[in-house]
Amino acid sequence: MERESSPPPEGPAHPSDAVSNVALNAPTRGNRKLERLLAAANTSDRLRAIWHMQHVVAGRMGMSDHSWVHVQIVLNIALRLSRLLSRRGVEPAMVGEHLMRHHDAEVVIAAACLFHDTGMSIHRTDHEAYSLFLAADLLPSLLEEIYDEPERAVVVAETLHAVIGHRRRGDPITVEAGIVRVADALDLAQGRSRVPFENRRPNIHSLSAAAIDAVEIKSGEERAVTIEIAMNNSAGIFQVDELLATKLRGSGLEEQIEVVARIDAEHEKRLVPVFRI
Repeated sequence: MERESSPPPEGPAHPSDAVSNVALNAPTRGNRKLERLLAAANTSDRLRAIWHMQHVVAGRMGMSDHSWVHVQIVLNIALRLSRLLSRRGVEPAMVGEHLMRHHDAEVVIAAACLFHDTGMSIHRTDHEAYSLFLAADLLPSLLEEIYDEPERAVVVAETLHAVIGHRRRGDPITVEAGIVRVADALDLAQGRSRVPFENRRPNIHSLSAAAIDAVEIKSGEERAVTIEIAMNNSAGIFQVDELLATKLRGSGLEEQIEVVARIDAEHEKRLVPVFRI
């Protein structure tokens, strides 16, 4: 039975209190391997503490949300993208190269989502590379009851590729890695700006995130996936063009995903009354 996860603490918190009610949820659709991975992650105090530290470091730097809330959003988006692409016959590496199943590709995608920002627990700079050694150390134990060798080593390697592939010039070369890269960029809506926008000096990242009202991911007509982004202010274009488009380019999924962003309101929302330097 799924349990509701607590939001990240807004102020100082003892580690045990900060992670006491952290649990990620995602639709597993009968994928027992994915269910077991999420169960292992949700009972790992070490991984949950790392997610907490991602939040702490991001807070120190005045950045948008990098807590387990972000991780869960990216996880759900990635699984949604994977299933829509699968319907159109887009074949992941786990199927086409390793002759395993789509369920195994979902495990790779989910594991990469769980670990993609763990390096933020150390530092923002080069955090994707730091995420690699944290994942390489911890992921095998999470997979211990799911895969035997050599399959486990393949799942870990493909996961690590997807983790490093989400950085700006990550050059992902698998469908799984491309999905994680795009999913990370699709956590664009207002929620990610809550800490810096409400409590700190606004910047283009927080303002542009506040300009995004909603993101809808659905089956496309000409392409496998259509992503519709509703904005209340033109500042949202920064999120779409500078962040999402940058991640989509080079993902290997450019021909499979269409992005449409629009402002439906007659008048744009005023995000800040005045900005002073």
